[in-house]
Amino acid sequence: VSPGLLVVAGSFAAFRLLNRGLERLVPPPSSARRNRWKWRNIWTSLAHSALPSIHNCSLCRFCLYPGLSEDLVGTHPPGAHSLVAVSVGYFLEDFVDMLCNQKLHQSWELLFHHSVVIVCFGIAVLLHQYVGFALVALLVEINSIFLHLRQILLMANLAHTTCYRLNSIVNLGTYVVFRIATLAWMTRWLFLNRENVPPAVYAVGTVGMAIMTPMNIILFYRLLRSDFFK
Repeated sequence: VSPGLLVVAGSFAAFRLLNRGLERLVPPPSSARRNRWKWRNIWTSLAHSALPSIHNCSLCRFCLYPGLSEDLVGTHPPGAHSLVAVSVGYFLEDFVDMLCNQKLHQSWELLFHHSVVIVCFGIAVLLHQYVGFALVALLVEINSIFLHLRQILLMANLAHTTCYRLNSIVNLGTYVVFRIATLAWMTRWLFLNRENVPPAVYAVGTVGMAIMTPMNIILFYRLLRSDFFK
C-alpha cells in the first residue's frame, strides 16, 4: 500500500473522530442546536484550514523555494506530499459528512468542488508529481479560515457585531488574494507549461480550473452582495 494512501486514510479517520467530538469541545449555541451536524462540520473545516502546517508550508515554503514557480511537476519541499495527502483525507471526510447529513440539492456545489479537489490532489499523491501545483492550491485555505468563521458567526446570530464586520472585510480581501489571484496564477502556469504536462493530466487540470474559477467568482459575488450590498 502506498504510504500516501495510508496518510490519506489516517487523515480521514482523524478528521472523522474530531467531527464526532467537536460538540464537547465547542458546544453549539441555542441558535445552532437545530443544525448540530452543520456546526460540527464547519468547525472541522476550520480545523483543517487553520492547521499551521498547511499555511506555513503552503505560503512560506512557496516563498522559500522559488524553483516551485518554474517546476510545479517534480519539485516540492520536504513534507509537502504528506501535507497534500492529509488534505485529501479531509476532503473525503467532508464529502462523506455532507452526503450523509445534507440533502443533495443543498450540497451539490460543495460535493462537486470536493470531487474536483480529491481527483486533482489524488493524482499528486499517487504519482508523487504535481505536488507543487497542489501546494500552491492550498494557499486557498488561508481564505477558508475567514469563510468558516463567517459561517460560525452567522450560526451564532452574531451577524450584526463588529467582529462579523471585520471578518467580512478580511474575508473579502483574502478571497481576492488567496483564492481568485491564486487560481488565475495556476491557470496561467498550466497554459504556459502545457507542452511539459501529459495530455491526460493537462485535461484534468484544465477542466479543474475551468470548474473552480467560475464557482469562486460566483461565491465572491454572493459574499459581496450579502455582506456589503444587502
